[in-house]
Amino acid sequence: MRPHVELIDEKDLIWHPAELPHGSGEARQRNLNYCEEKGEASLLVEFTSDWTRPAGLHAAQTEWYVLSGEISVGEQVLVKDDYLMAPQGVLMPAVKAKAGTRILLFREYADWTFTPGNAHGANRNPEHELVIKHASKMDWYDVTHPTHGSPMDFSRGGTPVPGLFIKLLHHDKVTGFYTRLIHAKPNWKEHPLAHHPCYEEAFTLEGSFEYNFGTMYPGTYFFRPAGVRHGDFVAGAEGTTWLLRCDGRLVDWYTENARVEMHGDPVNWGPDFPGSEPPVLLQATRSRSVGPMKDPSYV
Repeated sequence: MRPHVELIDEKDLIWHPAELPHGSGEARQRNLNYCEEKGEASLLVEFTSDWTRPAGLHAAQTEWYVLSGEISVGEQVLVKDDYLMAPQGVLMPAVKAKAGTRILLFREYADWTFTPGNAHGANRNPEHELVIKHASKMDWYDVTHPTHGSPMDFSRGGTPVPGLFIKLLHHDKVTGFYTRLIHAKPNWKEHPLAHHPCYEEAFTLEGSFEYNFGTMYPGTYFFRPAGVRHGDFVAGAEGTTWLLRCDGRLVDWYTENARVEMHGDPVNWGPDFPGSEPPVLLQATRSRSVGPMKDPSYV
């Protein structure tokens, strides 16, 4: 149960103690999206002191993306824009984080449980390994590149839109699940509205972006369940960069002239009942800084 969140500004959210058991030091988190059934989550974590944790196993598939600061994972040092992913059952090396470091942390399939240890778990898929990508040193590839381009399934719909560039961080070719950095060139546009057979979420890293749900800017975030229409994209004059995740094979199916309507016969509200108010359309969770939707019927 992941709620539809579109849009929120992370600065509007309250801080919670970080769900990082067996760590030494202080850390806090903002809950961008939280599944209260499984404990799956998308979090912004800030280490408010130097922090360490021994090697061990996450219950969840776990991803860390460094927004600022520095983290050591075993012998590897991760800095701004670097990324790691520990699949379920795969040993996570010892971690050290410097005070002030901020990361995006994603849990999939399970909760925050972490068990110290020095070996892979019995549930490990032998084909799965710890993934570390120094994205700060990776090249951008055009979305249409034949081997390094988009992992979208264009055979089922949609076409590559020139002007988008990606750095692929993780891609499970069995499930289609992937995480990538994506950059839109200045003033990039895509119309009309689209929907997908998988969820899609993104955190804005740089630039600005207009679309039917509002304006994205650094620190804004959405989580969109499968099937929700969205679009009329226009990147700002400086372009836009996001971290974007999907839990399956992404396909674009388009809709022209989209509109939703509310039907029914008023009983005790409407023009004949002074002081009454009409019902509102269903809307995603939004935070105060992004304000109300301009047109909730255009979805």
